[in-house]
Amino acid sequence: MKRVLALLMFIPMFAIAAEPPTKEIVCRACHGAAGAAPLMDLYPKLNGQNKGYLVSSLKAYKAGSRQGGMAGVMTAQSMSLSDADIDALASYYSSQP
Repeated sequence: MKRVLALLMFIPMFAIAAEPPTKEIVCRACHGAAGAAPLMDLYPKLNGQNKGYLVSSLKAYKAGSRQGGMAGVMTAQSMSLSDADIDALASYYSSQP
């Protein structure tokens, strides 16, 4: 019985984590729905990435310390993100299959 209750408690938390944050729509323009279908090979898939990696990458873009590739675009996009936005986006993308 305890296992069933534990499982039932886990399911709603997983469902909440899968809800896209409001600012995900901006990311979707290049990285595709749920970060799984980038529009160009140059854009990475975000789905299933490690949350810590996503957080540190977005913070580095925002700080201007990440260079190369599409850094100019990502720096501009990340400037409007708060720490809470970054955490929400990282949680969302890391939870996607």
